[in-house]
Order: sequence, then structure tokens, then C-alpha cells
Amino acid sequence: MFEDDPLYIGPFLMLNNLETRRKRLKFRAWRRGFREADLILGPFVDIYAQNFDESQLDELEALLEFPDQDLYEWIVEKAVEPPEASGEILQQIRTFRDEVYKNLGEDHGG
Repeated sequence: MFEDDPLYIGPFLMLNNLETRRKRLKFRAWRRGFREADLILGPFVDIYAQNFDESQLDELEALLEFPDQDLYEWIVEKAVEPPEASGEILQQIRTFRDEVYKNLGEDHGG
């Protein structure tokens, strides 16, 4: 119906909305106020959020709503996250953390 109208911009608006969300998430991930979390979340979002769909962005946004210290402890597995924080994105962040530390160790003879 609207798709036949040359002025229909629905998909563009949706894409623009996702890009705006990604930019906000990048900002929030790098400026948590807790440096250890920034150094994991910032690069993670820079690399992976560009390919996240809407539901993955929802999950990431929900994670970033938690207090910095709690989120960091869940990422490094010093504490068990509550069910509402558990999910695909937290696991991806943990995998990313492991890869970064592994590569850092290799770069420094570890």
C-alpha cells in the first residue's frame, strides 16, 4: 500500500532509528563511569552492535540499565546475574572478554 508511494520512507526511518540507537549505545558503553566496564563494553559495542537487530539492541540496552558494579561483576563472573540480565548478549560480552584477554596475553608473552 504505502510501499508503492515514492515518498514512502518507512524502512529508512527504521534503519535511521536503529543507527541512532547504536550511536547512543556506543556512547553509554564507553562512558559508564567505571573504567573496567568501559574497557570491555566500549570495544564490544563498537565491534558488534553495528550488526545487532532490534531485539539484540533491546537486550543490550536493558543490560546497560543495570548499575555499573553489578554489570561488571556479571561480565567477569564474580557474581551470578539475575534471570532478567541473563541472555545471549551477556554471554557474547563474556566471550568477547575472554578473547580480548587471551589476545592480550599472547601479545605480552602470556
